Amino acid sequence: MNPYQSLPSRSFWRTAVAEPAWADIDGLWTPKFAIGQDDVLLTAGSCFARHIGRALRDRGMNWRDTEPAPPGLTPEQRRDRHFGVFSFRTGNIYTAAVLRQWFAWSLGAEEPPREVWHDGDRFHDPCRPAVEPAGYASAEELFAARAATLAAVRAGLAEADCLIFTLGLTEAWRDRDAGPVHPVCPGTVRGTFDPERHVFHNFAFDEVRRDLTAALELARSVNPGLKVLLTVSPVPLTATATRGHALTATTYSKSVLRAVAGQLAAEHGHVDYFPSYELVTGAPFRGVFFEPNLRTVTPEGVAFVMDRFFGALEGRRAAPVSPPATDRSPAHPTAGEDFWCDDAVLDYYSPR
Repeated sequence: MNPYQSLPSRSFWRTAVAEPAWADIDGLWTPKFAIGQDDVLLTAGSCFARHIGRALRDRGMNWRDTEPAPPGLTPEQRRDRHFGVFSFRTGNIYTAAVLRQWFAWSLGAEEPPREVWHDGDRFHDPCRPAVEPAGYASAEELFAARAATLAAVRAGLAEADCLIFTLGLTEAWRDRDAGPVHPVCPGTVRGTFDPERHVFHNFAFDEVRRDLTAALELARSVNPGLKVLLTVSPVPLTATATRGHALTATTYSKSVLRAVAGQLAAEHGHVDYFPSYELVTGAPFRGVFFEPNLRTVTPEGVAFVMDRFFGALEGRRAAPVSPPATDRSPAHPTAGEDFWCDDAVLDYYSPR
């Protein structure tokens, strides 16, 4: 006997991947810990994370919106102001460094920056430039709104049973003089780019691991029983500031994030990894879950991922699915999903 003779069929590429129909591929995730119907669940991360929160809510899970919209707003106004998108009204959190910042600010470990961005007579928050599209009437109003979000983050972490965080990018921009890491490049969504001040940084494995570890330690400092489920967004980079090819830059970014998530899951009993990235980008799926832009995940792709998520939690096989449409002509709908991805604005700057 050798070790391979006792392995299950899912451990072999031929029997687990090559021979089954792609729609029948299942069993990629064995949950490390239970997630119950009444457990308080938080979601945060890149734009793909919003699908997870919505699916949890629609399934009747106890997904927590820590900062509900005030009464009187229309659905469009709630959407534009990012109410009910993630558990925290922070906007998209693409990097582990930005997650660490939000947790450190909310728990008093660090002071949030006092900088504001001006657009005419309106004030915008550099820490979440897309959250209030019309801006604020004053800096005081901006800081009060941010303080409310920090309080909501703090309260959410204290009462949650599980945090589900979706890692998105390794590329980021930060202030040269030990300033904060920006959620997006200044001068794209909002603000003005200053080449003497704003510095590009592509986080390496050790840096992502350091920041994510610190973020989770901060969260568990107020809630020692908090469990963490990590995922990696299957959405590729809209653009890379490395001046390299977008495809190889995406491979680097996702590889680092996937490796860090796997490492932390292997090291800690309270950390697990769910393979949403593999379920969309894996070779057997042949890209059928992407819209024609090869970036936006289709509704069928989201449903495929989430059915495998709930199937694993419930101890059942995922429901059978029909092959999605593979028409990649420009007329094929894109469902407007890029509305939620701040970095999608970068496509505006590409040569035509």
